[in-house]
Amino acid sequence: MKKKGFDSKRYLKEQTEAILERVKKFNNKLYLEFGGKIIFDYHAARVLPGFDPNVKMKLLQKLKDKADIILCIYAGDIERRKLRADFGITYDVDALKLIDDLRNWDINVLAVVITRFENQPAAQIFKNKLERRKIKVYTHQFTKGYPTDVDLIVSDEGYGANEYIETKKPLVIVTGPGPGSGKLATCLSQLYHDYKRGKRSGYAKFETFPIWNLPLKHPVNIAYEAATADIRDFNLIDPFHLEAYGKSSINYNRDVEIFPVVKRILEKITGAKSTYKSPTDMGVNRAGFAINCNETVSEAAKQELIRRYFRYRCEYAMGFIDKDTAERVEFLMGELKVKLVDRRVVEPARKAASEAKKKNKGSDGIFCGAAIELKNRKIITGKNSSLMHATSSLILNAIKKLAGIPDKIHLLSPNIINSIGNLKKSISSNKTVSLDLEEALIALSISATTNPTTQIAMDKLKELQNCEVHMTHLPTPGDEAGLRKLGVNLTSEPNFSSKSLFVT
Repeated sequence: MKKKGFDSKRYLKEQTEAILERVKKFNNKLYLEFGGKIIFDYHAARVLPGFDPNVKMKLLQKLKDKADIILCIYAGDIERRKLRADFGITYDVDALKLIDDLRNWDINVLAVVITRFENQPAAQIFKNKLERRKIKVYTHQFTKGYPTDVDLIVSDEGYGANEYIETKKPLVIVTGPGPGSGKLATCLSQLYHDYKRGKRSGYAKFETFPIWNLPLKHPVNIAYEAATADIRDFNLIDPFHLEAYGKSSINYNRDVEIFPVVKRILEKITGAKSTYKSPTDMGVNRAGFAINCNETVSEAAKQELIRRYFRYRCEYAMGFIDKDTAERVEFLMGELKVKLVDRRVVEPARKAASEAKKKNKGSDGIFCGAAIELKNRKIITGKNSSLMHATSSLILNAIKKLAGIPDKIHLLSPNIINSIGNLKKSISSNKTVSLDLEEALIALSISATTNPTTQIAMDKLKELQNCEVHMTHLPTPGDEAGLRKLGVNLTSEPNFSSKSLFVT
């Protein structure tokens, strides 16, 4: 079992208290820019073992009687169909999912704001879809004068051009899928309208990373740099905090760069000197105080660096990112002296692929290997064959091991495998008939209805959640979907599992 390095209960208590204290500071009306993922924050859970990936949702549930929620999404992200990689869904779909997830926790979204809206067709369709489901939608255009002309920004032509969103509760959570969604602009726009109406309100920011009271080169903060390498974020010592208080605190480039502008905007809106002397002051972040084992979180963060390296290499191979992003993570790994083989499943997966190639010497096929580290730290491997993908073989081998079932016993009836293979070949016209993981899981569930041994093994699937998996080749869509459902932490090498350009 992985050792916990983070106390989620302490974090939930301290973060809740800190937010409510900030609300009081601003006359019981605070717009809180909510960065990071509200639900399923798997990055935080990976680098801070013990962090509940849904702790932010639990925080919102505690605050729901005091908070309204506004969800922002950038129109350009809708138009470009930007992906949230951990779920494999676009940002607009993620926004819909977030609304559903909040409802499941008995929390309602007051409104959705489509930011930098220029009548993009896809954004308009998204707006129509929400409005026809009785969800309030507002559109904000790019703020005139931003970021240099503060007089124009803080005017009826700037923030004043945005429609005001009526809120009733003392805390307004402003969130959205991913960075650049327009959360800050929405908060400041609301402040502008409040002050024009004679209402005093304030702004603050909720971020988990970087953790301001950890060292600049702490592995947890470096892992955050790796996670945002694609948008060129980097950590630095907050120079404003250092000048004001003589103390080091960690922030990131975008917040530091924009702080003088935000401070001037706040002072222009309120007509008073800002209470914030640094971007760190603006933040409400108690995460660093809930770390209870530095060694555990440091090691977990180093492992996250390796995951990010493989992910970016794969995204580069698929054409999603430039080479600089992948090379940036490689540089960060060098700073911490982290090697790819430090991820325990890498070498066994490569060895499994090599064994498959030796076994089929003379064949011009592509041989894939996969490995999983179980929670008891045992490594199980799998390789592809004419019947199964490497991931299918891997998962079947893993649950057999967990259930104590001998290797020679088959979990899937050959008749079922042949029947699915024939269907793929004759009806779907597939060139390959081997089962991907999603197909293997369906076959497993069918087999379990008549085979008690298969049912025993199938019951072990839930024990694979959060296990580490590595593949020597990019997963096919069916493999990726199956692994995502199992909840494993997947990495793969940037090799294609087929010579075909179109893979189903």
